[in-house]
Amino acid sequence: MVSSNHTKASVVKQRTPSKSAAALSRQVILETAARLFRQEGYAATSLRAIAQACDMKAGSLYYHFESKDQIVSEVLSIGVQRVFDAVKTAVDALPQDAQLDVTLQCAIEAHLGALLHAHDFTSANIRIFGQVPDKVRASHKSLRKAYEQYWLSLLMVLQKRGEISTHVDLQRTVFFLFGAMNWTTEWYDQKKSGIAALAADLTGMVSHGLRPHLSVQAVRPKSKQGKQ
Repeated sequence: MVSSNHTKASVVKQRTPSKSAAALSRQVILETAARLFRQEGYAATSLRAIAQACDMKAGSLYYHFESKDQIVSEVLSIGVQRVFDAVKTAVDALPQDAQLDVTLQCAIEAHLGALLHAHDFTSANIRIFGQVPDKVRASHKSLRKAYEQYWLSLLMVLQKRGEISTHVDLQRTVFFLFGAMNWTTEWYDQKKSGIAALAADLTGMVSHGLRPHLSVQAVRPKSKQGKQ
């Protein structure tokens, strides 16, 4: 005869998802949410919409997440962290004396690879960062700033070695690079070009303007003088 306590324990065990099943469900929710945030935006994506797309009840989401903002917060973190980790790993594998073109192309290719392969997370990050509540946005500024600072430090090392002109504003260069790389989520077509080729093109466009011997000082146009 089976005891009542044993029966109750069996029922609880059946109702409680295993760790692996819970982790899988959580990942499905995040991937679905990232896709919906990318396609529909933050405001138009409700918990109900996420649940329906995951083929589950809205209440089931609360087993994994406390709120919509917690979901979007994780989506934003994943989007930035995957790119950050990929770039750092790739650059760390380079020789310490790697020159400008090699370093820049390596970092750009790693950024693009992670950006375009984790398309929903990274694209959602780019699209909705300005739409999310201030509290969520503020909590992610430190991670985004850290990634920005990583690139800035990378260029500073190259500038100190004399491979980048001292006249170049490195902060603006980082902003320019981020804009160029992140916008590829809108137009990149893998059927027309591989990521390595795209990285090589962007490197060529940027590096030639950074080198000291090709640096051009801005010249102010002469003001037109009236006839005396």
